[in-house]
Amino acid sequence: MTTLPGYTGARISGCWALQSGGGGSGEDSLDRLLPPVNYPRRKSTTLGKTEPPLLRTGTRTIYTAGRPPWYNEHGTQSKEAFVIGLCGGSASGKTTVANKIIEALDVPWVVLLSMDSFYKVLSPEEQALAASNDYNFDHPGAFDFQLLVTTLRKLKQGKSVKIPVYDFTTHGRQKEWKNVYGASVIIFEGIMAFADKELLQLLDMKIFVDTDSDIRLVRRLKRDISERGRDIEGVIKQYNKFVKPAFEQYIEPTMRLADIVVPRGGGNMVAIDLIVQHVHSQLEERELSVRALLASAHQSQPLPQTLSVMESTPQVRGLHTIIRNKDTSRDEFIFYSKRLMRLLIEHALSFLPSKITGVSVLRAGETMEPALRAVCKDVRIGKILIQTNLDSGEPELHYLRLPKDISEDHVILMDSTVSTGAAAMMAIRVLLDHDVQEENILLVSLLMAELGVHSVAYAFPRVKIITTAVDKSLDDFLHVIPGIGDFGDRYFGTDAPSSWSDEEDQELPSC
Repeated sequence: MTTLPGYTGARISGCWALQSGGGGSGEDSLDRLLPPVNYPRRKSTTLGKTEPPLLRTGTRTIYTAGRPPWYNEHGTQSKEAFVIGLCGGSASGKTTVANKIIEALDVPWVVLLSMDSFYKVLSPEEQALAASNDYNFDHPGAFDFQLLVTTLRKLKQGKSVKIPVYDFTTHGRQKEWKNVYGASVIIFEGIMAFADKELLQLLDMKIFVDTDSDIRLVRRLKRDISERGRDIEGVIKQYNKFVKPAFEQYIEPTMRLADIVVPRGGGNMVAIDLIVQHVHSQLEERELSVRALLASAHQSQPLPQTLSVMESTPQVRGLHTIIRNKDTSRDEFIFYSKRLMRLLIEHALSFLPSKITGVSVLRAGETMEPALRAVCKDVRIGKILIQTNLDSGEPELHYLRLPKDISEDHVILMDSTVSTGAAAMMAIRVLLDHDVQEENILLVSLLMAELGVHSVAYAFPRVKIITTAVDKSLDDFLHVIPGIGDFGDRYFGTDAPSSWSDEEDQELPSC
């Protein structure tokens, strides 16, 4: 299961009818999260970006920016996704406006959620009516508002959700639903987007796309004939019998609820620019600085009871002596690290029942996977990529792939070293957002700093922490002292920086 990877606040008051617009008229927006390209992005506090955090090709948009922390130093969510509601008549250009907003925002972690996915499952009698174009798909009763509200609320709260996939040819839901997670901005579009009171309460900005009825009819004819296999007579019959009356009765009156009215749809770039400016301002106002808070907290506290440090036997001390020596050759570093990992994993398994799943924090956490597989042959393993933003110093989530139904398992979360605990906290927050129980998570690391132990234990007191050693100090760059250097660089043989550093400054996995 590959899942994808803002905020309730001030709205634009009043209802703006934007009459001016410039000329101008991707990839499915539920799948916008792709593995990032390995170079740091340049952070900008203005709308103008000298180096956009993405690469565009003929068929793909590859984002190079990650999702910054959406939780505070307590590990609890401190900001919700910013939800934009797009309403308008059938074929008014809502999806086009949504895609234009996404392009202009130029940020990752934006989800486009279509109301079309939440049509109710039809009974056999309703299926027959739909086949003869006698079923009213433009009535509020055609939508599963209960499922829609529940899904949007969870997504706004940062949880992982499953989205139904509706088949307009068979008028039913496909067997496989789509997994969506990690939205900073949600664009929700549908003809009845403003028709439910609970739904309205979830929308931070409400936009109505106002398009001439003749244009909407022409677009609907083209779409339903070419994309949905309808005939022209059936489309016109359905339009006159259901679509037009529904617009006049249910949709057009909701225009008064809109914060912004956008005439002419996707061609109105003035309106889109204003919307984008407001969303950017909301995102900037709610930026968090988690790592700095962690670095100044938990001073002189005793180590928590949830921490288990392996017994410091002569073998363990000897292995540490070798891998901590910066002059140890790469071959010896790998050999003795693997031995220590095997001991650590076997120690960690003594705290867990038989049904477990492994999750590695890329890249260095991936080195612990063979040790887990060596003692748990058929174990399922997921991966989370977290990188440090070189400008802000904050961890950012770039990619995750988790096994199905991970919420039912005990999870061994593997990372080589932990300094401040910022990356470990993000990985744990991801697991919790996927409904893994906190007490079912074991954080396993070769080496941890006391600060990292305290940070994780304070935020997640039911997470068990397993390590082979705990070092007391961090340097000015928040690297473990004395530490073991950059574990990933030493293990994979990549170029190391001049100073030793913690694995939380991660790069892309070596492939």
